[in-house]
Amino acid sequence: MDYNDVSAEDFGASLRGIGLNLLVRDVGRQVAFLEGLFGMKAFQPTEDFAIMTYGEDVFQLHVDGTYHSNPLLGLLPESPPRGAGIEIRLYDTDPDETCARAEALGGTILQEATDKPHGLREAYILCENGYAWVVSRAL
Repeated sequence: MDYNDVSAEDFGASLRGIGLNLLVRDVGRQVAFLEGLFGMKAFQPTEDFAIMTYGEDVFQLHVDGTYHSNPLLGLLPESPPRGAGIEIRLYDTDPDETCARAEALGGTILQEATDKPHGLREAYILCENGYAWVVSRAL
């Protein structure tokens, strides 16, 4: 699928399985964070929306205002963290390299790159919207 040109209707109809949609205060800032820190790619970014890819995986960003009639909007906290209790895991991103760049791109390192007993070296990074991004590589 060509994410540069796909219509909203065709994109929506193509979605399958489990989807991830992050509500953010500023789509442009979140796109810059995700592209700069994790090498993700944004398609059709606007002030309200962006299609994001990480490898072959796809997810969406929406600015809060696009959820004006959505029941979830009333549950959003006024200040981060928003995503408390969820980890967004990126299994193909080097945690040491990512930690070295995180703060310059607005990230907060919750846990430096650490070897874990479950066979991964991973780091926890919080973005300004309060989502926990866990980057890891196999040991």
